[in-house]
Amino acid sequence: MLEPGIIKKLDEVVVNRIAAGEIIQRPANALKELLENSLDAKSSHIQVNVKSGGLKLLQIQDNGTGIRKEDLSIVCERFTTSKLSKFEDLTEIATFGFRGEALASISHVAHLSIQTKTASERCGYKATYADGKLLAPPKPCAGNQGTIITIEHLFYTMPQRRQALKSPAEEFQKISDVLAKYAVHNPHVGFVLRKQGDQPSIKTQACSSRTENIRAIYGAAVAKELMEFSHKDEMFKFELECQLTQVNYSAKKSTLLLFINHRLVESSALKTALDTVYATYLPRGQHPFVYMSLMLPPQNLDVNVHPTKHEVHFLYQDEIIERIKQQVEAKLLGSNSTRSFYKQLKLPGTVDLEATQPLDKTQRIYEKDMVRTDATEQKLEKFFKALEKTDSGLSSSSNETQSQEESFRVTAARKSKEVRLTSVLNMQQSVERQCQVSLRSIFKQLVYVGCVDERHALFQHETRLYMCDTFALSEELYYQRLIYEFQNCPEVRVVPPLPLQQLLLIALDSRAAGWVPEDGDKTELADNAVAILQEMAPLMREYFSLRISEQGCLESLPALLPQHVPSRAQLPVYLLRLATEVEWSEETQCFETFCRETARYYAQLDWQDDGDMRSQHWYMEHVLFPGFKKYLLPPARLKKHLYELTSLPTLYKVFERC
Repeated sequence: MLEPGIIKKLDEVVVNRIAAGEIIQRPANALKELLENSLDAKSSHIQVNVKSGGLKLLQIQDNGTGIRKEDLSIVCERFTTSKLSKFEDLTEIATFGFRGEALASISHVAHLSIQTKTASERCGYKATYADGKLLAPPKPCAGNQGTIITIEHLFYTMPQRRQALKSPAEEFQKISDVLAKYAVHNPHVGFVLRKQGDQPSIKTQACSSRTENIRAIYGAAVAKELMEFSHKDEMFKFELECQLTQVNYSAKKSTLLLFINHRLVESSALKTALDTVYATYLPRGQHPFVYMSLMLPPQNLDVNVHPTKHEVHFLYQDEIIERIKQQVEAKLLGSNSTRSFYKQLKLPGTVDLEATQPLDKTQRIYEKDMVRTDATEQKLEKFFKALEKTDSGLSSSSNETQSQEESFRVTAARKSKEVRLTSVLNMQQSVERQCQVSLRSIFKQLVYVGCVDERHALFQHETRLYMCDTFALSEELYYQRLIYEFQNCPEVRVVPPLPLQQLLLIALDSRAAGWVPEDGDKTELADNAVAILQEMAPLMREYFSLRISEQGCLESLPALLPQHVPSRAQLPVYLLRLATEVEWSEETQCFETFCRETARYYAQLDWQDDGDMRSQHWYMEHVLFPGFKKYLLPPARLKKHLYELTSLPTLYKVFERC
């Protein structure tokens, strides 16, 4: 028989080295701990010397308060600190360090020496440590006020860790990155970083400014595009200071300097939110520079969640990130004063684009390159239809609303509600990530030309003429409107309300339903569908403004575009598909399938059979295409529904031969 293993207590040295390996993962982690100690000691100048990426030598010198001689005997023992006396102090901690593990951990994986002098002592003292213990009594020495901590042969007790680290050059780059961030956040402190024997890699002056430090470290290209703003939120009790680049600047590498209560931390959720905002303005694969300092009440912040303290948890995290996102969006909207525009991607059917040249007013522009329309012009045709104003300020055709026994009427919009459901926010973020800049530019600047048939229309962009599949584009548009107007959709009232039972029987009689005798009795199927829709009626009413009465009558539908009226002919099949095709059991799938089915229904139009196409043409020009220009964030897959027919340069080539 197999015998169980014997449980035994590990030797204290083994325990300490394991713990040290969690806290000090690489030279940059050691530097971060020591920088925070120096800042806690009220230093105004910090100098760092590095050799072999910090593996052979990492030395930090400051002019802070120093360490008392009496404390040198225990300074490298675990859980010795001057910043914390009882656990409750964590709720109001205002210093970087609090566990007292940094120096202890370093002494277990490296050769450590400390030279220090306080203002009250006549001379300095130097001590050496190993495995958390003082090797010999401190020796008197000459020195200035402050502390010099020297770390040599880092990870000499952990050869596997040493071998797994990057090259010295890469480790030095990580050290430089950490020091650069603290230098930006602490402009009142002077920082110097140098490789041993070389000129300083980073040097900032004490009592400088944050912008000047960014210029000195990250370059003038970043500094000249910086925007600075601050925000104070009374509801969630936070203060924000931010410097970020305008949309004219972009880089392949994302740079986020995030400090929460002066701690350098990381937040993937906040980084994703910022990338989502900038994705609307920057080319794919390009990123901004962002410095952000967030101040929260100490009692709302939990700093003791990670060994290296590079993560923190705080109350109202999702709500605070959403507020920050809104502030950044508002700031970027007004940041176009220095923006330069470039043609970034190849448009459908075009040849390679030449690099954009600065506009020279003296240069001749040939007729073939002139754009022949004004995107802001209006036609009298827009006012041909008699429009009836409603309470919401939206309009609907009086002819249509009065000529049908069952009329759809737009009512006032709901009071705006903030969306907090993660599933819906993720859907919105997915739309923004997939938006293609070149297509968005085309739709934003299009000029409507005319309607071809039920499914196709023509529009102009610059000197090119396109034909598009309006059904595919409008389906994507209505899908996006549903998720962005989630909980806030105005209503299209159905007057009088329509019985679901009759509508579903009409749907089952249609060819689109695909009913066969093996499916069962139509009345029974309609009853089951009514039961499903009535069960889900509260959800549809709250989130999508689709109302179903207790008597089983349809009372309203969501209004997604001004002056748009959903198809009456397709309504029965739409309700049947809601009952059968929507995945009601799982939240994300429920919202996704409901929005897709509703968008498919809204994209279908009631085309007249009598040859009078004027109302449909009017809808295309004055309802649908303005919606494309204002709201549509087109994903790359819509390219296949966009066809370039010709261009002005091409036509000139043809007709110049005549």
